[in-house]
Order: sequence, then C-alpha cells, then structure tokens
Amino acid sequence: MHPTKRRFPCTPTSAGWSALCGLILLAGCTSSQHNPALTPMTQYADGQTGPLGYDAHVPAFASENFAPFNRQDVAAIALREWRMFGSPIADADPHERPEPTSPAMKPERLPGLWQRIGEYWWIGQAPEENEARWTGRTDGNGTLFSYLRDGNYAWSAAFISYVMRIGGANIRFPYSPNHATYINAAASGNNPGISAQNPANYAPRLGDILCVGRGRSRSITYSMLPTSYGFPAHCGIVVATNQNAPPFGREISIIGGNVDDTVALTHVPTDSAGRVSTPDGKSYDSRYPWCAVLTPRYDTDADPQSGQ
Repeated sequence: MHPTKRRFPCTPTSAGWSALCGLILLAGCTSSQHNPALTPMTQYADGQTGPLGYDAHVPAFASENFAPFNRQDVAAIALREWRMFGSPIADADPHERPEPTSPAMKPERLPGLWQRIGEYWWIGQAPEENEARWTGRTDGNGTLFSYLRDGNYAWSAAFISYVMRIGGANIRFPYSPNHATYINAAASGNNPGISAQNPANYAPRLGDILCVGRGRSRSITYSMLPTSYGFPAHCGIVVATNQNAPPFGREISIIGGNVDDTVALTHVPTDSAGRVSTPDGKSYDSRYPWCAVLTPRYDTDADPQSGQ
C-alpha cells in the first residue's frame, strides 16, 4: 500500500525515478511522431510519485511534442485563455476587492466558461484523480455546488497545470491541484524538469512561474523552501517582461487562474533589472510578497515554426 495520495510536497527523489526522468527528458528532445511521452500519474505526500503512464487526456500535439517545449508557446497559451475570459486586469489589492454576492457575478460559473475550467481539470490532472472531473461549478459527480463553497474547488493550480501540459511539458512539471506541490518540487533541487530561483537575485523571464504564499503562508520566503508541508499559495505565468507602462512603470505581466473567479492578468512592479524583490528579499509589490520564481526546463525560448 502506498502512502496516502496528497500532493504536498512533490519532490521526486527516488533513484529509479531520477534515472527514468533523464531518459524521458532526453527522448523528449528528439521525440518522433506517435511516440507519446509518459508522465507521473500520481503525486504523493511523502515526496514520491506514482507510476509513469500515458495520459490519454493529453492531446497528441502536446504529448508527442509536435513543437519543442518553449517559452513563447507557454506564454501564448496563457494569453489565449486570458482573452477567452474577456481579458480582465487584476491590479487592485486583493484584500480590497469585494466578494461577489451572486453566482451570476462569477465568470467561472457562466455558460461556456465553467466548461473551460472543466478542461483545465480534465487535462491538467492525472485521469485517476478525483479533481480531473471537476468544473467551474460542479463536482466529480456532476453535482452543482454552491458558489459559497467555491473555495473548496479552487482551480488556480489546475490552470497552471493545464497551460504547462498543453505547452508540452510532459514529465517536466509536477501537475497538481495545489501550487505548493510544484513550488516544493522545484525548490527541492531533485526534480530534473523544474527549478526554483530566488526573486532577490533572479529576473523572471517569459514562461517562468511567479509564486507567493497566501493567507497564513504570506510570510513564506525563498529561504524557507522547500517546506515539509503543504501551504496555500498562488502562482502566475510570466507573459511579458521589460515593460515600462502604467500602473507601476517598470513592470512585468503575469496571468493566473481563479483570480477574482476568472483568468486575469496582473502587473508586477520590478526594478531596472527586472527583479521583483530587493537584494535582501523584500518584494517591490505591496500586494504580494513573492517567494519564488519557478523555471521549467524549456528546450528553447521560441517556437521554431512560429508563423509557418
């Protein structure tokens, strides 16, 4: 019997898994058509992963890497989803934004969009996980849940998992309904597909993932990672850098899911070098004390066949 399935933290450390990861990552760089990649089918609380398998929920173009896994495509996928939800901007302090008083005020529950969130769950999570059947308004049995219980079905990590999966990350990303899973996996230094950078000395690049602790975990800093426990967090995918525009002047843009119940773009202030924190680790952003920048192991920066 394997330890209980819960995905905090995911830091795959077994020698067999690491060796197999190396082989699969190498194969991913030269994958041929009709050679779908394997991915971990389960994440466990003790830091191990379940057996590797082929996930039939993942489209062939992603599983077989019709294009190399690249930053440009990942950012473009996130931007596509943002436009689908109406291109909302979420720059106000989250503590000052009012809570919706009706389910009709929540984009995640609207016709056409609650199903899209179902696709984030269906594609982003392993088929055997209960969450794979969730949507923006229904549980795994298709039962409508009250909008007052939306917090029990938070989909921000599902959104990140979906974008990385569709982008062709395959085994390089620890897909999970919980941000802490892949924050800890990256920070452990044991995952060959993703690593964590200190925001005090690293400037986020296109396709990176910027993360922050939430609620009681806002005090988590880079030096505290990886944690031995799961914690509430939020992450967004970097879709633009080196910006000089309102509202902050020097800034980057990130896109995240389940921000005000939608897919939203947030501007993040930076210094002249593009970093989001001071050298001593203090965030330039009064709204979010960023704790880590996750850097997936991309094959290349740009899609070599872009526009063709």
